[in-house]
Amino acid sequence: MAKNAHHSGSGPSQRQLRVGELIRRTLSEVLARGEVHDPELNRLSITVAEVRTSPDLRVATAYVMPLGGEHRKEAIAALARNRAELRRAVSRAVTLKFSPELRFVIDETFDRMDETRRLFSREDVRRDIEQED
Repeated sequence: MAKNAHHSGSGPSQRQLRVGELIRRTLSEVLARGEVHDPELNRLSITVAEVRTSPDLRVATAYVMPLGGEHRKEAIAALARNRAELRRAVSRAVTLKFSPELRFVIDETFDRMDETRRLFSREDVRRDIEQED
């Protein structure tokens, strides 16, 4: 049997989850303290909601959202521009064989939650739910 074959298709391993959370915490702290030398990035308040790592821990994808959901493109561009500095900060804080390549994407979870709330507030949907009870 292949190494880690029992993990295939069963979601991230405990190690991936642990490393992802360490990276998330590190990125959050670095961004909150304004440690990156980029005024545009430091001007934005960015939440790092989650970090998912590849099985080999060489790639870490950070799911981020600027405060209020505004300036998304600017936030992603600023993070990408400062990727090397952020990667160095992560490698100093998290001891790994390889410093992971960082990727940044907008966390769509907030948008889906807003859409779900909007749907549940509709009269026809509320009526359907109440009928089921």
